[in-house]
Amino acid sequence: MARLTVIFVRLLGFAIPAALGLITIVYSDTLKQPPGVNETTRSVVPVRVITLAQASMIPRVVGHGAVGPAREWRGVARVEGDVLQTAPNLAPGTIVSEGDLLVRIDDTDLLLNLAQITAQLAASDIKDQTLVASLEIASADLALMQADLTRQEQLAKQGVTTRASLDAVRRQELLARAKVTEIENQRHLAKAEREILITQRATQERALEFTEVRAPYDLRITEISVTEGQYVSRGQTMLSGEGVAAVEIAAQFPLGRVGPLLRLAGDGSTVMDLKARVRLVAPGHNITWKSKVVRVGDAIDARTQGTTVVVRVDDPLAQAAAGERPPLRRNMLVEALLLAPQTEALIVPVEAVRDGTALVVNSEGKLEKRKVSVGFTSGNLAVVNKGLAADDQLVITSPTVAVPGMMVAPVEDDARKAALWAEAMGKAAPVSSGSEQGQGNGKSKEAEE
Repeated sequence: MARLTVIFVRLLGFAIPAALGLITIVYSDTLKQPPGVNETTRSVVPVRVITLAQASMIPRVVGHGAVGPAREWRGVARVEGDVLQTAPNLAPGTIVSEGDLLVRIDDTDLLLNLAQITAQLAASDIKDQTLVASLEIASADLALMQADLTRQEQLAKQGVTTRASLDAVRRQELLARAKVTEIENQRHLAKAEREILITQRATQERALEFTEVRAPYDLRITEISVTEGQYVSRGQTMLSGEGVAAVEIAAQFPLGRVGPLLRLAGDGSTVMDLKARVRLVAPGHNITWKSKVVRVGDAIDARTQGTTVVVRVDDPLAQAAAGERPPLRRNMLVEALLLAPQTEALIVPVEAVRDGTALVVNSEGKLEKRKVSVGFTSGNLAVVNKGLAADDQLVITSPTVAVPGMMVAPVEDDARKAALWAEAMGKAAPVSSGSEQGQGNGKSKEAEE
């Protein structure tokens, strides 16, 4: 009996766990619970934007060139001789006024030649007087011979004189006529010789004027190659100078930049219709000069493949101010700006347009990519013709991952917008971004001027 009790207990110890396991397997599908939902929220990326609007702008393009004189002059010796005198303190860089004596050449030989010609003219006058007197005598003799010939011819008709006597009188008349003709020819020859002497005298008198070399207009002396006592020959360059009344800049503009500017200027506009400014980018500020377009280059520059436009600045010395505005000097590298009339346009930062597309924030706060058409760029701004409109929120800084449709938090950049509009009117220098050559920082007054 005790043994049966032990066996029964052992069976129960095995059967009960086995039954519980079988029940768990059968009802496992009804007892399992779904996994808990792990909810995640997508982060909103902040981006800087500007709200677009039509703005006033003065379209411009920037070229570069070196300053050169509008007029250059070389003092060439027109006569030969020793240099007797040069202007006091004459040296490269000296500014001389129109009419100032620069070099005087010895005129002794010219004066001697002039005296000789004057003496020859006096002798010619005496010779002419002698010929006049001789002509009067010869003419009187010819008249007598002609009267005698007439008388002899009448006598010959009456048979009073011989044929030999008549021929002798004719021979004497011919000799008298030849004498008159000879004297008249001598007078004509003397007159021609006198004209030659008068021309030679005028030449010597003109050469005397060339012994003094004077400044043809206000000049800055650039080179001197003679000194006092030095002999100069005809055609030798003695000194050189450049006019100070105006300077010119042959500025190079990249191909394809001037055409869009002319389209903004209006139908029929040419480069000559554009306003021009010359700008020197200096540390902390820009210095600007008024200028005008004077001509356009006849060919594309072979080295830079740029279009040449020549602008002129009048009276640069009068515009100079110590410590504020330096004088424009030869070989100074400057910027030349061509400006079209003021217009209204939709302007955006040039860096906001990449490969013909721009990012905007739509009404749902999501990032949207737009295709845009840019008609003109200048400095750090671009003029958009298609793809954007007023009140669009343009993204000016791209997020780390730009995925169309992602949620963003637009942050209005009023400072960048104000700087962009100021740059459009030329009231401030553009912020340097490397998108346009030659743009400097600091203040600029070309629009105000």
